[in-house]
This record gives sequence, C-alpha cells and structure tokens, in this order.
Amino acid sequence: MPRQGTMSLKAFHIVFVSASILLAFGFGVWSLLDYRDHGKTAELVGGIASVLVGLGLIIYAKAILRKLKDISYL
Repeated sequence: MPRQGTMSLKAFHIVFVSASILLAFGFGVWSLLDYRDHGKTAELVGGIASVLVGLGLIIYAKAILRKLKDISYL
C-alpha cells in the first residue's frame, strides 16, 4: 500500500502523458501558425511532427490505461 501523500505510478503516468499530449499539440499548433506567417519549411515539418506525436501519445495513453485497468489510482 502506498504511503499517504504519494502518487501511484499509474496516476503519475496519466498526469505526465496528459501534459505531454497538451505540449505536443500546443507546439504543433504554434509551429503551424508560425509557418502560415513566415512560410519556413522547418516550421511546417515541426508542426506536423508534433501533431503526429500528440496523436501517438493518445494511442499510447489508451493502451496503457487498458493494460493498467486493474491497478488503483492511489
């Protein structure tokens, strides 16, 4: 049983992956908007890659939640 005040590995994983998803999509949108304004290919590639990473993280999050469904959040 975990000590009081500690977060389980499952809960930490959910928080960390959620933050990573938000960061990936945020950076992707920012890069794509910057590409629209400046037209640099690197910004387009970075934006698309970041959006794809965000989508991949969503798939990963669903898979890990399925795998850890029997483990408590506490």
